[in-house]
Amino acid sequence: MKIILASASPRRQELLKGLGINFEICIKSIDECFDASLSSTEIANYLANEKMQPFLPIAPDTLTITADTLVFIDGVALGKPDDLAHAAAMLQTLSGRAHTVVTGVCVATAASQETFCVASTVYFRHITQVEIAHYLKNHAPLDRAGSYGIQDWIGYAFIEKIDGCYYNVMGLPTSELYERLKKYINFI
Repeated sequence: MKIILASASPRRQELLKGLGINFEICIKSIDECFDASLSSTEIANYLANEKMQPFLPIAPDTLTITADTLVFIDGVALGKPDDLAHAAAMLQTLSGRAHTVVTGVCVATAASQETFCVASTVYFRHITQVEIAHYLKNHAPLDRAGSYGIQDWIGYAFIEKIDGCYYNVMGLPTSELYERLKKYINFI
């Protein structure tokens, strides 16, 4: 079966490779607007489904995966920042607090389409303005929901604990995805 990952995220690509899956990358842009009155899981699932729409109908013997990750704090969705000032504001909001990272995933074949989401709670230690400035100068916050990558310096230094899947916070809930993909792929 041909596997398509519809994501430009290098982290999603790394995680899918880690499952031992050979895949192609195909990206089709969508408008990522959503109704802010929806719940966090509804938003994540909605965006994963919207990302699948340009690929429908799925060709026979093809499986396509789309995903979207958002950070939620105080009921507000934090996507990717617009610029470094926006990234700094997001990190200040997250500093010393817990937030939820939700990833919606859609898996589709010619015969079926399934959407699910996984939520993880991340607890940040307090981050000073100097530390935020250091992070913004030395790392890549602009392509990440909530302006941070759990797998880089800010994750090493400021994440006190996580309730849930670490890989979900990176952008793809690999354990849950593996369970779903076993219906279609013979891993072993």
